[in-house]
Amino acid sequence: MKLHDLPTPALVVERPALEHNLDTMSRALPGTRLRPHVKAHKCTALARLQAARGHAGFTCATVREMEGMARAGLGDDLLLANEVLDARRLGALDARVTVAVDSPETIAAAAEGGVREVLVDVNVGLPRCGCAPGDAGRIADLARRAGLLVRGVMGYEGHVVGLGDPEARRAGVETSMRSLVEAHAQVGGPVVSAGGTGTWDLHRDATEIQAGSYALMDTAYDVLGLPFRPALFLLSTVISTSPGWAVADAGLKALGMDHGPPSIDGCKVWFCSDEHVTFAGGAGTKPPRVGERIRLRPAHVDPTVAYHERLHLVDGDDVLESWEVDLRGW
Repeated sequence: MKLHDLPTPALVVERPALEHNLDTMSRALPGTRLRPHVKAHKCTALARLQAARGHAGFTCATVREMEGMARAGLGDDLLLANEVLDARRLGALDARVTVAVDSPETIAAAAEGGVREVLVDVNVGLPRCGCAPGDAGRIADLARRAGLLVRGVMGYEGHVVGLGDPEARRAGVETSMRSLVEAHAQVGGPVVSAGGTGTWDLHRDATEIQAGSYALMDTAYDVLGLPFRPALFLLSTVISTSPGWAVADAGLKALGMDHGPPSIDGCKVWFCSDEHVTFAGGAGTKPPRVGERIRLRPAHVDPTVAYHERLHLVDGDDVLESWEVDLRGW
């Protein structure tokens, strides 16, 4: 199959860029130093490529992701980096399962659901989940009294991973990690889990980094000057032209837009609607033709992938494989 044979919109992964990203990260953070976050690609075929590079432990965001990874034989060490109040599906998995806890209620859910290992989730500055750093010891004690093994702590500095100023990003990580180190001193355990694609190289105290978007990348991360290449694009077809603009068949139902609109090389995206993207060519570019294929680069990879059933791996114009996005859902 060739690229032009794919029905659009189609989510496409360029193999050379993907392999560059996986190899670059595995050299920098080998083995257990990286716990890849599968929420970015939601695909066990891609997770197997990460495992083949020595990363046996994975981070997940949903119970469905945990189930799919275990079913695919990738359950050596799975972390659900999220709180749940019904852990019965997790306790039933044939896998090593760890879940984040930050309250007596999430501790009780883990124990009642049959989960045996937890990380204490600490709020390191992002107003989302996580206990206060000063409360981490109490949460760990409650977990141990409930019969759970406390492996350590985790904290996500999501409020700084996308900062454009490298020094501001570095300073933000240092501030966040002071809070996590303070919490870890109370909690104990071998694991200090943190980080993301924007801060993967800025951590001194974390024992493992939870980066995920690095494998495919998006335009929000691409502007940070990271050593990873854009590997994902949305193939779309021009379906209408007018003087001054054109319309292609990929819109809000095919793209994550929370980080902004997609980009098209040499063009300006005007807006996206449900099934359409309206764009204009830049100065000196040829007007697009009806039937022409274009490439859109998404601003946020995670929700974009979650809209699609398949990822198509390509090398040039050759479609090498089609991978099911088999970790979607809840």
